[in-house]
Formats: sequence, structure tokens, C-alpha cells
Amino acid sequence: MKELRERIRDLREDHDLRQTDVAEYLHVAQQVYSKYERGCREIPAWVAGALARYYQVSTDYLLGVAMYYPGNTDLGRFYLDKITLYDLLYDIQKLPPESRKELVRYVSYLKAVSRHESERETRRADEHRQKQSGHKPPAY
Repeated sequence: MKELRERIRDLREDHDLRQTDVAEYLHVAQQVYSKYERGCREIPAWVAGALARYYQVSTDYLLGVAMYYPGNTDLGRFYLDKITLYDLLYDIQKLPPESRKELVRYVSYLKAVSRHESERETRRADEHRQKQSGHKPPAY
């Protein structure tokens, strides 16, 4: 499971922002914000709340309580490589029905692969923590 510092870095990168941009929003120095992302400085509750509002996600998501984050939901904003979600949806709608079905199956496949990798990371982290504490890891 990702830590808060990793989530705020991922969100910043997903939104194509620089650390300076986010630091200005928070009214902190870029070096301070950098330390939040690197885990060198504890992230205050007010910063987590402000970042949740800024990225329009829940604090539960930032803290790892809720796993769901839909990503960029603004259809007109660049999603990946100068492509908006609107452009992507428009292109999908122009595909023939069988191609759209194939795309949906492929997305399901990618989600399954991602879920499998996430579960594997969680198991590794659990095993590592258990080794350090001297307890047996849970059976999966």
C-alpha cells in the first residue's frame, strides 16, 4: 500500500504539476514540499486536507483508507500526452461495437494485472514487516 508521500507525488505528477506549483498553493517553500514527498518531513493534517481539496480527492484516499481514485475527471484537461479525456471518449465512441467490446475486455485485463501486482506488493510488505517484528506473515 502506498504511503501518503507517494500518493501526493503521484497526484502531482498525474496533474503535470511541479513541486513549486503545489508549494505555492500551500504557501510553503518548495524545499518544504519536497521533504513531504521524500518522507523527510511529516505531513501536517492541514496540508493533507488542503491537498485533498486541491486534487479533489478524499482525505481517506490520501491516507490509504479508501483505495479508489478516479484520476483526472475533468474531460477537457490533458489526461496523457496532450490528450484529453474528451478526445479519448470521442475516439472510443467512433469505434465499431466489436472494437469497443475488445477495448473493455483489455481494460478489464489491465485492471486484473494491476490488482495482482498490488496484492503481490502488499504481501511483500507484510512479509518484510513480519520479518522485522519476528512474527509469521498471514496466509494468503
